[in-house]
Amino acid sequence: MKQGQRTVEAAVANAGTVVNSWNVSDVPGDSVHYNGDWLARAAAAQAGIYGNSPEEAMYPFTRKDSTGKPLDGVRNNYTLTFAADQLPPVNSFWSVTMYDGKTQLLIKNLINRYLINSPMLPGMKKNADGSLTLYIQNKSPGTDREPNWLPAPAGPIYLVTRLYWPKETPPSILPAGKGTWQPPGVVRVASG
Repeated sequence: MKQGQRTVEAAVANAGTVVNSWNVSDVPGDSVHYNGDWLARAAAAQAGIYGNSPEEAMYPFTRKDSTGKPLDGVRNNYTLTFAADQLPPVNSFWSVTMYDGKTQLLIKNLINRYLINSPMLPGMKKNADGSLTLYIQNKSPGTDREPNWLPAPAGPIYLVTRLYWPKETPPSILPAGKGTWQPPGVVRVASG
């Protein structure tokens, strides 16, 4: 069983194409999609059970910052900045969800926020150049930045971006890992 779990974890770590330290893959899908590839099916369940087909949703995920170092909410603060007019290209909505890197469970935090999503945009603050910066850290980045704060655990971080009904025309994340839109890297900005 332990060897099987290590094999599944390796398949998750190597799923799809790595783009700015995010794994971008088309692993989730139905039984026809898997066509008997049980390792791919197990990897999809390990990364995030109940995934939709790539046409319905894409799920870039990461445990690493833009330099390839493990995300750690006790040691570092991070930002995730979407350039002006470069928000995830979807026909429905998108989200960035924070998980504990050890358990893959949501993070209990003071503001009861475990994700930032597109419906929250009207209450968020954009930068002067029109870009949007999310603050990914364990402690508050300050009252003025809290609308853009995604509270992190005091330890390993697992982030999943969800793009529901991704656009198929440019800019697009499709085909997986080769699209014209790429998720921006998570940048380490300060030691905690």
